[in-house]
Amino acid sequence: MRNGMPSGTAPNDTAAIETRDLTRRFGSLAAVDRLSLAIPRGELFGLVGPDGGGKTTTLRMLAGILPPTEGEALVAGHSIRIDAEGLKPKIAYMSQRFGLYGDLTVLENLHFYADLFEVPRRDRASRIERLFRFSNLEPFQDRLADRLSGGMKQKLGLACALIHTPEVLLLDEPTNGVDPVSRRDFWRILYEMLKEGVTILVTTAYLDEAERCNRVGLMHRGRLLAVDTPQRVRMLLPGDLVQIGVSDVWRARQVLADVPQAREVVFFGRRLHVGMADMAADLPAVLSALAAAGLEPESPRRVVPSLEDIFIAMVEGRSEPEQSRAA
Repeated sequence: MRNGMPSGTAPNDTAAIETRDLTRRFGSLAAVDRLSLAIPRGELFGLVGPDGGGKTTTLRMLAGILPPTEGEALVAGHSIRIDAEGLKPKIAYMSQRFGLYGDLTVLENLHFYADLFEVPRRDRASRIERLFRFSNLEPFQDRLADRLSGGMKQKLGLACALIHTPEVLLLDEPTNGVDPVSRRDFWRILYEMLKEGVTILVTTAYLDEAERCNRVGLMHRGRLLAVDTPQRVRMLLPGDLVQIGVSDVWRARQVLADVPQAREVVFFGRRLHVGMADMAADLPAVLSALAAAGLEPESPRRVVPSLEDIFIAMVEGRSEPEQSRAA
C-alpha cells in the first residue's frame, strides 16, 4: 500500500472521491465489482441504476460503514480502510432511512445532530439560519418531525446531514417516494451546496434526475456500464432512435420483439422509443409490423436518446460501447 491506495497506484490530488477496484462480496455475490472511479472536488455526480445494482453498498463503503472485500477508496483524502474514523467529520451520509427523531421538533433535530458532530455552540445559530434559508423549514421549526410531510422530512434530513459543513455529501436515493415539488426543492438545495464547493455523490433510480448531474455513472449488477456527462452518455447508443405513437404500447412492444430491425424498444408514455441501425432502412419494416397488428403507428420521428434508453440498451446487452474513462 502507498498513500492508502494499492501498490502502483498514485492518488489523484484533485479528486474528492477516488476508488480503485473497490469490491464488496456477500458470499458468492459481488454486490460491487471492481469499481474504479474519480470524482473531482465540487462535482455533482449521479450513480444511476436499479434496486440491487450496488449503489447503496458503494455509498456505505465510501462512508466508512462497510469495509470493502478488496480494493481501496480515498474520500476527502482519507482511506476508507485505514482511516474511517478520520473520514467521518469530512463527510455527510444520508441513507434511504435517515435517522430523524419523530418526537423531536425540527429545531431540536438540528441541535441533536449539531451535538453529534460536535459543532461549536458559537457557530450553530448562523449555520441553522443558513440551512433554514436553503430548505424553507424555518416556519416549521417547532413542528415535530413525525408531523412533517415526506418531502419536508427529506429536507430536514439533508439539513441535519449538513449541519457540520462537510466536504463530501453522500446521498442514497434521497428523493425516492417524494412528491415532484419537494424533489425540485431538494435539488435546489443541492445546487446551493455545489456553489459552496461541496462534492456531492447521489444515487438515484430516477433517470430524469441524473440529467441534472455534472456526470453520471450507469451501474448494473455491481459494475459500471459507462461514466461520462449525461450529454455524452446519450451519444453511446449507436444507430437511430425513433419515437412512434401507437394505440397500445404493451402489445406493440410484444409485436416488435419479433422484428429484427427493432433493436431496443422502450416505453415513453403512450409512445415507443425504438432503436434501429438506420431509420431510413429499418423504419418501413417496423411500421408494417405495427400496422399489421392493428396498432395504428403514427408520427414517427428521430429523437435524442434519454439516459433511460441508453441504460436499457446496455442492460439488455444489445449495445456494448466501451466504458468512458472514469477520470
